[in-house]
Amino acid sequence: MRKPIRHLLFWKPYGVLSQFTDPAGRPTLKRYIDVPDVYPVGRLDMDSEGLLLLTSDGRLKYRLLHPRYGHWRTYWVQVERIPDDEALRRLAEGVVIAGGYRTRPARVRRIEPPTLPPRPVPIRYRKTVPTCWLEISIREGKNRQVRRMTAAVGHPTLRLVRVALGPLRLDGLAPGQWRPLTPDEEAALYRLCRLRKPGR
Repeated sequence: MRKPIRHLLFWKPYGVLSQFTDPAGRPTLKRYIDVPDVYPVGRLDMDSEGLLLLTSDGRLKYRLLHPRYGHWRTYWVQVERIPDDEALRRLAEGVVIAGGYRTRPARVRRIEPPTLPPRPVPIRYRKTVPTCWLEISIREGKNRQVRRMTAAVGHPTLRLVRVALGPLRLDGLAPGQWRPLTPDEEAALYRLCRLRKPGR
């Protein structure tokens, strides 16, 4: 009998690895999720937070991760100092990051400080250095890409929270919580990936 396909939406907390095991004993997904046969779609770095999709559908995972499909991922990013319009333009048009790679065009805008739970390890505040929140949407997923992008324009990232992946939003969860996708979310995800939903 075929196992049912499962999809979970998880708010990965700060300081947790985007995997189920770690030889070094660091916190992993296993601490929060006891659902068998689901695997993270991509990863968030240990010091990043927010939306992580887990699925048992390998076809869907492939379509969401492969660069040729270029699905949007959206982040709220707190950076040092206030980026001017030129810095935002450079981020949007593409910047050169480590290894000489030029990032693809992005969507970038300043936002008001979002309402987020406090981070277990507070960011470093310096009285003489203001901070600013940006919303950055990208269609690729190089290692630590958003952090490297903001550093390239002189605004190091202090806090990074992924809030959306395609049609999925982080709404309704707190750090460490997960829930199954709703039928509407599943349908939207399969439409996005141009795949037939299993069982149909």
